[in-house]
Amino acid sequence: MTRAHVGLGSNLGDRMAILDTAVRVLDADELTHVMAVSRVYETAPVGEPDRNPHELLELLLATEDGLGRVRSERWGPRTADLDLLLYDGPPVETPDLTVPHPRARERAFVLVPLCDADPFATFPDGELAAAALARLGPVSGIVTVGELEA
Repeated sequence: MTRAHVGLGSNLGDRMAILDTAVRVLDADELTHVMAVSRVYETAPVGEPDRNPHELLELLLATEDGLGRVRSERWGPRTADLDLLLYDGPPVETPDLTVPHPRARERAFVLVPLCDADPFATFPDGELAAAALARLGPVSGIVTVGELEA
């Protein structure tokens, strides 16, 4: 079984319902199974899977579209934002997909929920996400606002 870690975000509309729907859509796909979900965090705005990462990216983009995402500006408001953060296997770097996510290690708002859902999440070079989070230093401005079910 191939494992992937997906970051979910929303900053428009009924955010909890949108995130919950995104989890349900991903879990309902015949080639995926949601194994764990972090708590839901709020931050200040910042600019049984057995599929390949490109197929998973297609599912994530289709899910965003189904949840009403309109891509009008980079880092702008969005109903849903699903990012493929980590994927078992070697790194992927193509014009449409880079895994691990190129800025994941720099963003506490990515690493906090990632470590919450999977304390042993590991980058392809062997670094634990928890170590990357610790390297960022004290975390502030990330508040737990709820929970979703896996």
